[in-house]
Amino acid sequence: MIASLLQRFGIGGESTSRQIVPPSEVDSVLLWCGLGLLMFGLVMVYSASIAMAEGSRFTGYQASYFLIRHSLFLAIGTICGVAAFQIPIRFWQQVAPYLFIAGVLLLVLVIVPHVGRSVNGAQRWLPLGPINLQPSELMKLFAVLYAADYTHRKLAEMGSFKKGFGPMAVVMLLVGFLLLKEPDFGAFVVIVSIAIGILFLGGINVRIFGTLLVVLLIGFVLLIWFSPYRRERLFGFMDPWQDAFGKGYQLSHALIAFGRGEWFGVGLGASVEKLFYLPEAHTDFLLAVIAEELGFVGICVVVFMFALLVQRCFAIGKTALGLGRIYGALVAQGIGIWIGVQSFINMGVNMGLLPTKGLTLPLMSFGGSGIVANCVALAILLRVDWENRQLMRGNRT
Repeated sequence: MIASLLQRFGIGGESTSRQIVPPSEVDSVLLWCGLGLLMFGLVMVYSASIAMAEGSRFTGYQASYFLIRHSLFLAIGTICGVAAFQIPIRFWQQVAPYLFIAGVLLLVLVIVPHVGRSVNGAQRWLPLGPINLQPSELMKLFAVLYAADYTHRKLAEMGSFKKGFGPMAVVMLLVGFLLLKEPDFGAFVVIVSIAIGILFLGGINVRIFGTLLVVLLIGFVLLIWFSPYRRERLFGFMDPWQDAFGKGYQLSHALIAFGRGEWFGVGLGASVEKLFYLPEAHTDFLLAVIAEELGFVGICVVVFMFALLVQRCFAIGKTALGLGRIYGALVAQGIGIWIGVQSFINMGVNMGLLPTKGLTLPLMSFGGSGIVANCVALAILLRVDWENRQLMRGNRT
């Protein structure tokens, strides 16, 4: 099926089975770091969710409910990742605009009354039988692919506001409007960071970039100031103990979890905060459970693995750039921006350094759409690296 798709787009005619390569021909540090975070996340999702699953009618009082579903999401993500790795980067560049349009249509669909599913006041999901699709998670991947393609096509015009930055700004405003209608302010911040980061790496005019940062800062302040919900979250973040049973509830319990963990934690599975005290313990606040059960050492391991993963993204992008593969370089570094920004925000929220936002920890937190999108992104990143190695091998011979 993949082979016929590639031939239809005029990309090669060889069997995709011949493109399956041994681990020695890809970045082993990136591969094992990604797999390590996925497996570590599976263990911690089970640990963080077991009490809630046992005590919820929604899960049928099954302790392994979230473990089974997360394992299923990992299996689907792995299959999608393996398939994505077989596809040349040139194909992703050709379909990037169409994927982006599909993502925009999904964002429109999710806010249509009686179509999108609403949970806790946010309408972010499309019900698909036993699972829910979250378009904003897929949009992060589509934004990387599209922004890289746009920047690659507009390299000669990056110094012009009208021709270089203007069209992308219009597109991002549309996406931002749709995301804020859900609302999903966290996804909006991540996607804007991806687009701006890739434009910066593509050589956007420094004055335009500086002006853009100022405008974005003013825009974020206005969005927070004119939204009572976001304003309450901001003030709650500044002093969570002032209303520990109200707007500061999540953060106060996250900080308690960090405090209880100390250096080495209370032990895997021994968290108290996950026992119906800390909301969203298996999604947004998974890091707090890791802090309580594995302590400062466990947090350091997680931070190191994410830092290493982002470093490999930019290293692979730098290699691709040196080989003249500009689109592949921008995609690799765009994925690095995505994972880096989202993990930084999630960690900052868990530690009380940033206002509470509904962003999961990439590769680790529970969530089907996010896990699948992350797995596909890693596969595309590995594909960029593999094509780099094939080109360097060809140059040496």
